Amino acid sequence: MSEAAARDAHAPIRVALVDDQALVRMGLATLIEAEPDLALVGEAVDGRDGLALLRRTRPDVVLCDIRMPVLDGLGLLAEVAADPALAEVRVVMLTTFELDEYVFEALRNGASGFLLKDAEPTAILDAVRVVAAGGSLLAPSVTRRVIEHFGGGRADRPHPRIGDLTDREREILGWVATGRSNAEIAAELVLSPDTVRTHVSRAMVKLQARDRAQLVVFAIESGLRRGAQ
Repeated sequence: MSEAAARDAHAPIRVALVDDQALVRMGLATLIEAEPDLALVGEAVDGRDGLALLRRTRPDVVLCDIRMPVLDGLGLLAEVAADPALAEVRVVMLTTFELDEYVFEALRNGASGFLLKDAEPTAILDAVRVVAAGGSLLAPSVTRRVIEHFGGGRADRPHPRIGDLTDREREILGWVATGRSNAEIAAELVLSPDTVRTHVSRAMVKLQARDRAQLVVFAIESGLRRGAQ
């Protein structure tokens, strides 16, 4: 049974906030508390306090700033990844800049996606729901810039199991790395969305990707890019 299916459909999505800016926390808290299907479980002002909050409350989703004092977002991600008790916690990184130098590293370290702090309120709320349901948050425009600036187009860290993929899985994984959805990939390849979904799911299992965001990172690092399969 998937995590999304395992969670009570009627239970609210539990959200934690970790950001050193009080105004940012206040704005996000106001948004979350106004939604009947979301529940704010706590706030923290830095990564160290954030870890204590996560271990105490075990939220479904964390909205976490990348740049913070004491322990930054990357440090928090590393701690979350190393703690089996937090395996089901999904972290969405918050950044002020589309080309924040830490964005790709955050995805590499297990973030389920990232959001600009000035994103529309509806986009932030949708992001929480998507990530809680097991998806990833990779806005195509931002993702393509991340690929251009941080992916480098080279296979600098090929996944050790990349050879286990079929030719079709490799091809589709290259499209996943562009930030396109399954439906968009299906349209490009003249396949059904279900077929694309099946290939993506198999690739995730073979590469042991935590979610689609990590799958994108594996594709970039393995040199699987559209037109370069």
